[in-house]
Amino acid sequence: MGMTVNKELPLPADLKSEYPLADDMIALKQKRDKEIRDIFTGLSDKFAVIVGPCSADNEDSVCEYVSRLAGLNDEVCSRLVLIPRIYTNKPRTTGAGYKGMLHQPVPDKAPDLLGGIIAIRKMHIRAIKESGLTAADEMLYPENRSYLDDILSYEAIGARSVENQQHRLTASGMDIPVGMKNPTSGDLSVMLNSVTAAQSSHSFIYRGQDVTTDGNPLAHVILRGGVDKYGTCIPNYHYEDLMRLLALYQERELKNPAAVIDTNHSNSDKQFKEQIRIVSEVLHSRRYDSGLKSLIKGVMIESYLEEGCQPIDDSRVYGKSITDPCLGWEDTRRLILKIADEA
Repeated sequence: MGMTVNKELPLPADLKSEYPLADDMIALKQKRDKEIRDIFTGLSDKFAVIVGPCSADNEDSVCEYVSRLAGLNDEVCSRLVLIPRIYTNKPRTTGAGYKGMLHQPVPDKAPDLLGGIIAIRKMHIRAIKESGLTAADEMLYPENRSYLDDILSYEAIGARSVENQQHRLTASGMDIPVGMKNPTSGDLSVMLNSVTAAQSSHSFIYRGQDVTTDGNPLAHVILRGGVDKYGTCIPNYHYEDLMRLLALYQERELKNPAAVIDTNHSNSDKQFKEQIRIVSEVLHSRRYDSGLKSLIKGVMIESYLEEGCQPIDDSRVYGKSITDPCLGWEDTRRLILKIADEA
């Protein structure tokens, strides 16, 4: 065989027992889950801002960032719900490169999956304890989410995973909002088919068990732009794109129509400063059309302590991305205050 078993990993229940959520954190998560759920069901007119590093590469800098975000949340909580991005798994276009803390707890060291599942759980718990904010992560590996499913308040399914059957079926068993990104091609019908699947009940094999899900009425779309056959980025955050999405939603009998706009990736062509302008355009479109104001529930922003990105080497700057470039903290703070004023 072409596969070697390196070691047996603990069951999710065993890891949760070893690194449990305290009772006050459980209560906090229930409160946060309701606050976020109410945005996606339309019971709340608050605006969601899912914001944080492209990849959560260092526990100390991530927790410092989230604690700063908590202080800012106190200023804007009457209008916004801030959801930290603590992304511990990273999809790689060719399979090469840093795959996230789950794979490499220390970015310049060899992969360590056992150390990784422990590291990501400890980091998420520390972030909640120090900030009072529950977070978002990407569901890159459906079976691995069981190590964090009692912690997260939001999950995203990426452009390369959104057509995958196991991702769609697993999303149908979640009880938190899950955002389905459009695929890298930009095809909106694929994205909406994924939402349809996630909102439906299914029976399938999950972690060695025969399971049946209820369907997730909080499944929704994330627009992240696409790439054409020549590799050119095609954004999909403009007014015409949003109106087209609204029309497509109206053609389908989906629960809780909702969209989040990812302001980086192919929408910005990874020109990270463009996120500021893109947010402004999205907010203008919401103000211009009442249907869009109801549909667009939030934005997703890539941001860290220091702006830009850097290679993984011995001279790394604390709090600077080692994957895609991010906004720095001061730009992020100003942008969030602007969103609170205009959303």
